[in-house]
Amino acid sequence: MKNMDWDVYRCFMTVARGGGLTGAAQATGLSPATIGRRMLELEERTGRVLFVRSQTGYALTAEGRFLFEQLQEMEAAARKVESWQKEGEGATIIRIAAGTWGSWLIAENFPAICTERDTFGISLSIGEARASLAYRESDIGIRAFEPEETYLASRPVGEVAYAAYRQKNTPGGSDRWVAVAEEDALSAYLRWPHENASGRIVATVSRPRSLLDLARAGAGTAVLPCFVGDLDPQLERAGEEIGALRHRQWIVMNNEDRHRRDIRTVVDRMTRLLRSHADLFAGKRPRRNVA
Repeated sequence: MKNMDWDVYRCFMTVARGGGLTGAAQATGLSPATIGRRMLELEERTGRVLFVRSQTGYALTAEGRFLFEQLQEMEAAARKVESWQKEGEGATIIRIAAGTWGSWLIAENFPAICTERDTFGISLSIGEARASLAYRESDIGIRAFEPEETYLASRPVGEVAYAAYRQKNTPGGSDRWVAVAEEDALSAYLRWPHENASGRIVATVSRPRSLLDLARAGAGTAVLPCFVGDLDPQLERAGEEIGALRHRQWIVMNNEDRHRRDIRTVVDRMTRLLRSHADLFAGKRPRRNVA
């Protein structure tokens, strides 16, 4: 592996995470053919088969998983150096990982997180999977449970309540539901319709954000966080809060990085934003359309 370019390793990490060439091409800007040649070159230089190739994508072999794990540590070290260098230049990027609705709230209130006077930018990663900071994939995360990892620091920012919502003035007898597809239902609130209304689901989507649009359109009832549903004047609650779904939430960050000025600034601002919405998160704030 003499003189192997770090960019080839980065390309390998992108293919491994995305499970194929197409996603890696979108992430890197390279063509799938170029990335495919680089992966063949890497296998040739290492003398090991790193992928099982199929029509459905690229899966790591045992050798590939070993290399991936080792490169995660190198990647984390490289990111620390890059952050240190950019901080010295006065231009860092703070990477925030949050779920669909936490990201929605941040986007709705973005000037409260990052202003035109700040020397840093924000990269917002949206997904339902648990925010991972082990190898500094992100700098800050929002989680639905208190972290157990010893390398993470955390701040509690209140509780989140959930309820079923439907288009305002929908006839009370309507029993049509919309849901995220079962294979994509990673969170308890996304699984709830499948566990409690499985025979009445009339539409499924792959991303939670579309549930709001379907409920607004009158397609059916959707389970949403109260801080989303209660703020929408086109929606009304279809019943009481679903108490079993209530949970606390935390802002998490890496212990080693939490005193960095830019990260501390963003964490402080996110904390103020989320705590200022505490009643809304808990389902206690009056709706916008209530006089």
